[in-house]
Amino acid sequence: MGPRLRAAREQRGATLTGVSRATGISSSTLSRIETGRRKPTLEVLLQLAKEYDVSLDELAGTTPTTAARSRASVPQRSGDDKAVLPLTRYVGGLHAHKHVLPANDTPPTRPQVVSHDGYEWLCVLYGRLWLALGDQDLILTAGDTAEFDTRTAHGVTNAGPGGPVEYLIMFGPQGERLRSRTTRSSVGRG
Repeated sequence: MGPRLRAAREQRGATLTGVSRATGISSSTLSRIETGRRKPTLEVLLQLAKEYDVSLDELAGTTPTTAARSRASVPQRSGDDKAVLPLTRYVGGLHAHKHVLPANDTPPTRPQVVSHDGYEWLCVLYGRLWLALGDQDLILTAGDTAEFDTRTAHGVTNAGPGGPVEYLIMFGPQGERLRSRTTRSSVGRG
């Protein structure tokens, strides 16, 4: 995300000092974000998107037009380099994040897997996501969801060339699960 932020600032002809004055974000913080030494919060990204007159999707590289444009002007990142936007701020309980995996220029390899305590639900918003879950390999596309115990070895990667992958994750560190309050037969009835 740092290179895209720098490119957006430079396209507007703005300096770090000028953006700092306009947003109230210190120049040193902006510099660390652009160089990848600091991850921006959602609030900071919203301020910068407004200042640069771009959408969050453009900053995250999740729009097809932006992805094509950014390939020419921004250095490509490795497949493990993903943008993570926290959507919850409290400690404990369920946490929600938006993840964006950059486009791949090379064929993907099976994701590295990890396991830990907790429970996870994910939903693909855009692109093709390769989910390695135990000994299963699943390719999920926009609208697909997966729910699993994170003690099962799991990992994700972009499933192929053609663009970035955008997905939401809800994670319960103590094993909290999502609870559906509707049934199929009750959805859509009024």
